[in-house]
Amino acid sequence: MSKCCQLTKKKPVAGRTYTTRGIAKKKKGIGLKITGKTARRFCPNLFKKRFWYAEENRFVTLKLSVAAFRTMNKVGVHRIVTQLRSEGQKV
Repeated sequence: MSKCCQLTKKKPVAGRTYTTRGIAKKKKGIGLKITGKTARRFCPNLFKKRFWYAEENRFVTLKLSVAAFRTMNKVGVHRIVTQLRSEGQKV
């Protein structure tokens, strides 16, 4: 399974981390200069969670981000499962 949220479709995005050197202007220096750029990935905060699906009397395991988990608590398991099945996902 990939690093992708099943509900919100959040996935890793590419970015950079910058290395700086120098003395800040507020500390009476000439300013910070970027001396290096390194590629990195910003990964979503994902975890696997089992939910009790009362309509089918069984557990459903989903890979969710924290934002999707909060949505799940607000909306309910039944509505989310029906939405995922209408999109064609196997739940």
